[in-house]
Amino acid sequence: MKRRLLALVLTLTFVVAGALTGCGSKSEKLVVGASPSPHAEILKEVQGILKEKGIELEIKEFTDYVQPNLSLQDKNLAANYFQHKPYLDDFNVKNKTDLVSVAQIHYEPLGVYPGKVKSLDGLKDGATVAVPNDTTNEARALILLETAGLIKLDPKAGFNATVKDIAENPKKLQIKELESAQLTRALPDVDLAVINGNYVLEAGFNVNTDALAKEELDSDSAKTYANIIAVRRGDEGREDIKALIEALKSEKVKKFIEEKYKGSVVPLF
Repeated sequence: MKRRLLALVLTLTFVVAGALTGCGSKSEKLVVGASPSPHAEILKEVQGILKEKGIELEIKEFTDYVQPNLSLQDKNLAANYFQHKPYLDDFNVKNKTDLVSVAQIHYEPLGVYPGKVKSLDGLKDGATVAVPNDTTNEARALILLETAGLIKLDPKAGFNATVKDIAENPKKLQIKELESAQLTRALPDVDLAVINGNYVLEAGFNVNTDALAKEELDSDSAKTYANIIAVRRGDEGREDIKALIEALKSEKVKKFIEEKYKGSVVPLF
């Protein structure tokens, strides 16, 4: 009788242990949208960290700045990682979305890159300079052109500056507004282009070696245009989102960013 009871207890123990092990091995899926470089590359560095916590990180790559936010709003993503907060705020207003920032991860210095002209000193009157056509990145580009001594803006414009706010343009530069993803491909057709960091990386450039001028890390732009993790309002407290942020702010990721991007991407943690 005792042997039968002992055998029954052992059997039940193994069954329960097996069931618990099976439950623990099932991962929860977290789908995050990102630009291919550097965002998706950085996210790949945390897949192992999250897997240990029972979270399967699925990375969905986007090559534009519109679909990642629309997909997040439509609940096809749990979060996205590709933009800075001024762009997100502007997008919310224009598209009636309700997305919020939950963490600052890194900063990508904006740069002025050579097209037909290989130096700022070689820029002739009437030269064409391409800039991003979205509201926030265009202002940022114009501020960089001002810092480089090419134009002067109305001081009241600040980070809302547009071409209409150019107060002085001694070289009569032609400002060509293009979709951000097109800027690197437009270089052969323009004299200069002001390009976002992620597209520069995808094109194989480095802001420290290839840019003729760039945003400095102590600039107001650097403090304003940090790249963020965005989620739908109300999801800020989700445990998987908290785990994602913790993983992204790990020493492993910081070391990866510093070694791989060599100043083109700067960790903010």
